[in-house]
Amino acid sequence: MYKDKKEELKKLEAELGKRLESLNKDLSKTHSSDSGEQAVERENDEVIESLRDETQSELAQVKQALQRIEKGEYGVCASCGAEINPKRLDIMPYTTLCIKCAEAKNQD
Repeated sequence: MYKDKKEELKKLEAELGKRLESLNKDLSKTHSSDSGEQAVERENDEVIESLRDETQSELAQVKQALQRIEKGEYGVCASCGAEINPKRLDIMPYTTLCIKCAEAKNQD
């Protein structure tokens, strides 16, 4: 039923994996011996760490979505059990909540 979504999620999983690998490589680079350069490099590291954390989070959500497809739970709201609008899944294929529950969660 969700064969296209599964393929889309697999592709996204691969892209995020590559991005994560690249970010980790950037973080493992040695810093300059110049103190001025080090300050700039450390600021850059903070940005890269933030991007890495976001990428890891998104990758985890993608993997969970793939598991939900396998279990037959994909497209069903984890909170209320209603069907998630297909247009919402097109925009955010790894979402676990229908728009109503997502809005209620954001209001808390």
